[in-house]
Order: sequence, then structure tokens, then C-alpha cells
Amino acid sequence: MVKLLLVEDQKDFADTVVDWLAAEGYMVDLAATGPDALGLLRTREYDLIILDLNLPGLNGLDVSRTFRRHGGTTPILMLTGNRSIDDKELGFEAGADDYLTKPFHMRELSLRVRARLGGATKGILKVRDLVLIVDEHRVTRDGKSVDLLPREFALLEFFMKHPGKVFSAEALLQRVWSSTSDASPDTIRSHITRLRSKLGYDSDNSLIVTVHGVGYKLEP
Repeated sequence: MVKLLLVEDQKDFADTVVDWLAAEGYMVDLAATGPDALGLLRTREYDLIILDLNLPGLNGLDVSRTFRRHGGTTPILMLTGNRSIDDKELGFEAGADDYLTKPFHMRELSLRVRARLGGATKGILKVRDLVLIVDEHRVTRDGKSVDLLPREFALLEFFMKHPGKVFSAEALLQRVWSSTSDASPDTIRSHITRLRSKLGYDSDNSLIVTVHGVGYKLEP
């Protein structure tokens, strides 16, 4: 599942954006201040940052500059009520990749998000005889449907997008669960156990393997 960070201090507007993006199939973390945003960016990874320009504590330009200065490469879509070219130029110089001027239609936001993600929400993932169709939220093995709960689907999708790469339980929590979740490494273990059972691979040919002392990986 694609994970976004929305940085917006106007609560009603932020709630509207979060609800819209969630309905589009994205997982969204929300930060209301510049320092809160940097705190999340230090500990979690996102596919896209939607960053308001005017924020308490630290404005969007400073958040973007700080994030880029520390090596952050995640695309940034900046939101602003300022229409002048000079203001937008400052944003691009601070590290923004795109601008969206308020007020805007939520459909335009969706278009900008998809453009910045470069199609990350679309496609068909295949590993062995397993097929995951992202847009249809559907999984099949050897042509037979596999019924997965939303978080199981998101976890499998993440593994299939990173075959062979080992992730600790903490890294999986950061990438697949919301920052407001009270999930723990035990949650990861239980989800992986259920995934293994539902996918039906035997223990000698497991799809998701445990790398003892390190984490888990999808074995292609």
C-alpha cells in the first residue's frame, strides 16, 4: 500500500483530504506542525509528502529544506494559497517537486498525487505462481483466488514490491502501518503467520521466510 504524509494545520481541511485519499486507497499519516512532520520523517518512510506552506512551528519551506539537507529524496507536493511565481520559485528551490494552489478540487489532488507517484499504485505484481492485482485489490495463486484482509494485502504487496530484501519487524511497522497504530512486532509475526497459512506454501518452499535475528523477506 502506498503511504503518504500530509502536513496541514487546518483540521477540517486536513480531515477532508485524509478521508479523500483514504477512499482512493492510500494510507495517510497526518502532521499538524513543521516539527511534527520532521519527527515523522526521521523515523518513517513515505512514498509522497503533501506539505502545506504555512505551518506553525516551522513553515513548509523550512521543512522541505531540512528534509532535503538530510538526504531525503521523497517527492514533495506543496500546498499553498500563494499564487505568485516568486513564491512558487522559492518552494522549488527549497526542494518541492510540484505545487498545488488552494483552493483546489480533490480530483486535481488525486491527479497530482498519481503523477508524482509515477504509477506506484497501479500494476500487476507476480512472484512464482502468485499474482497480486493492485487496483483490483485481488490476489490469486495458480489462478485461484486468495482472500486477504486489507492489512494482509498491504503487507504482501509491500513484500512483492521488494523481493529478496530483508525487513525488520520495526521497518515493516513503519512502512505498512499508520504512525498512530499501536501495532507491535508481535502484530507483524501474527500477520505473517496468517499470510503463510492463506497462501498455502509448504514450510520447505515458503514464500515469506524468517531471517533469524534480522527480520523477514519474500523469497522469489
